[in-house]
This record gives sequence, structure tokens and C-alpha cells, in this order.
Amino acid sequence: MAPVTGSAVRPRRRIAALDALRGLTLLSMIAYHTCWDLVYLFRMDWEWYRGTGAYIWQQSICWTFILLSGFCWSMGRHPLCRGLTVFACGWIVTLVTVVFLPEEQIWFGVLTLIGGCMLLLIPLERALGRVPAGIGLAATAVLFVLLRNVNRGTFGFESLVLGTVPQGLYRNLLTAWLGFPGPEFSSTDYFSLIPWLFLFLAGYFLRRLLERPLERLDPDALRCPPLCALGRWSLPVYMLHQPVVYGVLLAGAALLGR
Repeated sequence: MAPVTGSAVRPRRRIAALDALRGLTLLSMIAYHTCWDLVYLFRMDWEWYRGTGAYIWQQSICWTFILLSGFCWSMGRHPLCRGLTVFACGWIVTLVTVVFLPEEQIWFGVLTLIGGCMLLLIPLERALGRVPAGIGLAATAVLFVLLRNVNRGTFGFESLVLGTVPQGLYRNLLTAWLGFPGPEFSSTDYFSLIPWLFLFLAGYFLRRLLERPLERLDPDALRCPPLCALGRWSLPVYMLHQPVVYGVLLAGAALLGR
């Protein structure tokens, strides 16, 4: 029997539930970034935003986006074009912040990560297709948990420390992209290949594990037109939401005389 590869499921119609979930996550992200602008750009004193609750909120957004991106990778066409587009958009975000917001620069943000993962999966798909979906999902999930804190110089997950990473790995911009930022590195939004590639791959294996249920699923199940529209145009919405939110807040501040 031929191995099951990531190209096995390419539905003729978009799955509404996935678009709706992506749209809902986008709304959550816009709300989170609105709060970020108010706290860090408009200097509002919201102590709760610097606490655990806001951190969990932020993590729920990025985890969903990255896992969903891996889940949907093999469900679309032209992976090279899509990967290059998302990767390029990530670098556009970096360029804009370097030029216009030098104090809030973004290096290796979430779009750069997702685009990079999409491109890496192209040469890896044949080999990954030979890995049983359940084993692949378990292995990538474990690797993500074990390497979650690698940016901080340790192995482990959040407050759980299982060991230290050799400090010689933390050198420059290239090692920062891999997951080992040097002491001078700084980024407002930072998602390195390690550990986040493994969460993306977990989404890829999860889609394969759910292959048969997906084949039976009604594509229109859980359809919500506004959320589906947001999810369908997620990349343009992501690229435009911050300038729009900032402009609205700036206009509101001017009207209020602040």
C-alpha cells in the first residue's frame, strides 16, 4: 500500500468550520492588539494586560493560528506560492516596524514563521507522509512541549525546567531565526522555528489523523458568513488590521483631546 501523504485530502469546497475558526481567532487577535496599542502606544495603565490572563489570551491566539496553518497546509493548492506569499508578508511587517516603529521592531514574527513552515513542508512532505499520523502527532506534540522554552535557554514548558541549552548556540540573527536568540536580540513579536515548527507539524499530522471524518464532514457545517469571510481573507486582514486599529485609536484620542 502506498504511504499516505499530505496531499491525500484536497476538498473541492472550503470547509466552513475551519474558516469560521480562523475568523474567530482573527477577531480575538484584533481585540488583543487593540489592547496592546492602548497599553504600549497610548500609555494606558492596564495592569491586568501584563498578567497571566492576558498571556494565556495571547498564547491561545498564536497556538490556534499555527496549529490551524499546519492542519490546512495540505488542503490547498500551490503550496510554494502560498508559502512565499506569507513569508514575504512577514518580512514586509519587519520592514515597516524597522522604518516607522524602531522601538517596537518585529523580527521573525508569526507570519515569517508560518510562511517558513509552509515552505519547509514542501521538501519534507514525502518523508513525513511515511510516518503514521498518530505517531507523528504524538512525537511533534512532545517535541513542542520539551522545546517550548528554548528561546530562554532551557528545555521544558513554561515554568517547568528540564535542563539548559548550551549557551554557545545563542549567537546572531540566524540563530535567533532557528530559536537561539543572542543577548542583543530584541523583537516585539518573536516566533522562531524551534519550537513552533513542531506545533505546525502537529497540525499537519492531526489533519491526516482526521482524514476519514473530514471526508464525511458536510463542508457547510457551522457556517457563519461573517466569520467565514474573515477566515477566507485572513492574510489581508492580518496585514491591514494594525494600521486600521491604530488609526481609529489615534482619531479617538484626538477627538477626546488626549
